[in-house]
Amino acid sequence: MMMRMLAAGGIEIVTDSMRQADADNPHGYYEYENVKRIKKDASWLDDTYGKAFKMVLSLLYDLPMNRTYKIIVMERNMQEVLTSQRIMLQRQGKEVSGPDDERMARMFARHIATTKAWLQDQNNMDVLYLDYHDVLSKPRESAETVQQFLGQTLDTERMVAAVDVSLYRNRASSR
Repeated sequence: MMMRMLAAGGIEIVTDSMRQADADNPHGYYEYENVKRIKKDASWLDDTYGKAFKMVLSLLYDLPMNRTYKIIVMERNMQEVLTSQRIMLQRQGKEVSGPDDERMARMFARHIATTKAWLQDQNNMDVLYLDYHDVLSKPRESAETVQQFLGQTLDTERMVAAVDVSLYRNRASSR
């Protein structure tokens, strides 16, 4: 959702479009395969200045320290994330195995807490944390917050319009 908002706002997105839109993510995945190999080859970063790319938290550790970064972290209820992942795997006909959701949620919570603590100590990384539900319920406020964080003029109206609430399908039972 955030990558779609950034693109709508006028930020150039770095993507290879290898992973096509599908029923699980009808607006696309906005992924760039080189991100996964950043530890071995970060040369592609030279072409990304002023642009946005999507990266999982665990790969932030591999970003070269001789650059500065503006990082937007979308925080979401872990049960919703795990449910969404399970449904996607089932739809693709893949076996769903591994630790149960409760154990996975604990493991992810530890990883997230460790990464957040590490990010606080990184002088070259400016981080904005946004709650997924807040972006859905307050897209205008969220778009304005992102604009202020990035320090540039964005088309916030188009960013607001990019938020597709209909795709919020895997809700936690407590919400």
